[in-house]
Amino acid sequence: MVIFYIVVLFILSLVLVKSADWVVVAIRRLSESTKMGAFAISAIILALGTSFPELFVGITSALSGSPNLILGVVLGANIANISLVAGIAALITGRVHVQGSFVRRDVGIALLAGLLPLFLLLDRNLSRVDGLILLTTYAGYASSFFRKRYLQVAREQREEGFIYRFFQKFNHVSAAKRRELGRLFVGLALLLFSSDMIVRISDGIALALNVPLLVIGLVFLAIGTTLPELTFSIKSLSEDQPGMFFGNILGSIIANSTFVVGLAAVIAPMEIVARRQYLVASVAFLVIYCLFWYFIRTKRTLERWEAGVMLFLYTVFVVVEFI
Repeated sequence: MVIFYIVVLFILSLVLVKSADWVVVAIRRLSESTKMGAFAISAIILALGTSFPELFVGITSALSGSPNLILGVVLGANIANISLVAGIAALITGRVHVQGSFVRRDVGIALLAGLLPLFLLLDRNLSRVDGLILLTTYAGYASSFFRKRYLQVAREQREEGFIYRFFQKFNHVSAAKRRELGRLFVGLALLLFSSDMIVRISDGIALALNVPLLVIGLVFLAIGTTLPELTFSIKSLSEDQPGMFFGNILGSIIANSTFVVGLAAVIAPMEIVARRQYLVASVAFLVIYCLFWYFIRTKRTLERWEAGVMLFLYTVFVVVEFI
């Protein structure tokens, strides 16, 4: 029975990811037809697009009285992004070259963003004030210091790059606004339905396996909700766009750790229940992230064997969480 529920959980995660994709596409088309600014388009699609699954699970879990679930999902997704996602993508496509000066800036910012909710949780509580701090941090990241980067990404959308080719097929479809509004509302409805069912089933799996709800988020849901990042990473590397690969992973960590956790905390304050599993995950994030940073900074490449090391560490993390 537990296996059945786990399979259903992954199926619901796929529905969650697909409906999030529908919402992103609909927002993009509507923003183009209504002539929204380039900053708004890029901020919504690239900064929050791949974090929609975590966002809706966070809102639903907070409203359902299970805010610890989203804490596990975000922490687990951050670990999965830099080990599982980066490892699989680099293992498939081969050596990844680090381009640009973002290593000295964006990687550090992502690390600080990932550690900020962990720092605020030192008292084992994440209050509404803490949530507002996280939301304010994301607002500052998105609107001021990184505005130039967002505009740069928006310009890349109009050029013959990966993002342009990825969405090009939609540009030839002259869909009416009503159709896109329909896609948007259907996608939102599916997001709400699938996220609600995920929270309910996660509670059942946690009881059946006799593990804290936090662990279900750390492992099972984290893998499911990082599928957009994995797909995007593989495609961007196959298109020889390593900048988009790193930007996607780092942007997801920042959005998850600040915006998603902050919004969930404002809705329902959190309290650490599974202290041991939480500490293991926090240490795992710090160790794996620092190793990831070391790998891409030394020779400015991510080798296949280094990707293998990241995958091995992720496997160790999962095993330790269930011991």
